[in-house]
Amino acid sequence: MGTFFKECEHPESRWSRCPHEYKIRYRNAAGRQTEEGGFTTQDKAKARLAEVYQARKNSPMSQRKAERIQKYGSMQFSEYVADWKKGQRHLSPSSLQHLDSLLTHHLLPEFGSRRMGTFDHKVVDAFIRTMERNGTGLATQANTFDKLKAILLDAHRLGLYEDNPLDGVKPPQYDPKRAVIPSIGQVKELRTAGDDAFRVVADLMSGCGLRNGEAYAVNVKNIVADDIYRVHEQVNHTTHTFARLKHRKDGEYRDVPLPAYTRQTIEWYADTYGTVDGYLLRRPTDISKPMQWWTIENQWRRIKDSGLVDIPEGMVMYGLRHFFASNCLGNNIPITDVAEWMGHRSIDVTFKIYRHLMPGSIGRAAQVLDLAA
Repeated sequence: MGTFFKECEHPESRWSRCPHEYKIRYRNAAGRQTEEGGFTTQDKAKARLAEVYQARKNSPMSQRKAERIQKYGSMQFSEYVADWKKGQRHLSPSSLQHLDSLLTHHLLPEFGSRRMGTFDHKVVDAFIRTMERNGTGLATQANTFDKLKAILLDAHRLGLYEDNPLDGVKPPQYDPKRAVIPSIGQVKELRTAGDDAFRVVADLMSGCGLRNGEAYAVNVKNIVADDIYRVHEQVNHTTHTFARLKHRKDGEYRDVPLPAYTRQTIEWYADTYGTVDGYLLRRPTDISKPMQWWTIENQWRRIKDSGLVDIPEGMVMYGLRHFFASNCLGNNIPITDVAEWMGHRSIDVTFKIYRHLMPGSIGRAAQVLDLAA
């Protein structure tokens, strides 16, 4: 409800006998901490606190909050999540599938019947420790925590908790493995190790930094200049249809550098095999549909299994995209530009994955500082 106090030098045991005024401290209707002074007795300070409490309790805002707490606080987690999911209209089909997987295998088994009003930081922290004991992968721990965080913050905004139930919780620390990156010579071997469609995908990933699905949606019309390729869609892994870019809204795009060898490959493929509305890679049985992702992935596995191409240990096809980042950073292109071209949601992602590729900035700084002296 609030507190009363004195700011004099006397201990609390002597407040009733000392002449100094009482003050009160409380949170107003907007949630801000407020102080009032001028109370000559403890009873007057308490009476004012009771008056403030009743005013807040009877205010329309407090009544609505009480109604929300009554409605949602006793609701089971599974019921609340079902309602919360209806608002996740911005998620792509693959993101929704990922969300359903995390709910089914991790969150609902743990919290399905728990009442929403019973969550606090101890409950969340205990759940993280449970995932650690069960040997859940760090990436899955981080993704599951992020989803739980989104759900509980939604409940917090409704007023279910006085304090944020995530305050003080240390989230799982996911540190992706160091990217395995091929050399220039290995890339040259790889790009011609499969069929012509494989070469187009390999050149777009290594030359432009495209994700697999973005490369599958290659369109000759996206060459907006001799040295610029515009990326504005991808082939969705789940629906096998064209979709918006990862971390982008419908209609958004990014322009990326287009090396001459990649442009020549695109134009050569278009001249040799033709296009459908500019699209190069089509499904053989139905050219109105994009090529299925496993067409390229199956070739990648056959190339690796054959042993005829020098492929670094632990490299996956995504390593061709890593090569793009390596090539850029190794040639002193700013990491901010690389992050934008690769479509990362945050430069922190780029830095976490590729920091070991950046030139020795500490050594360079020491040289600059020495010269400046």
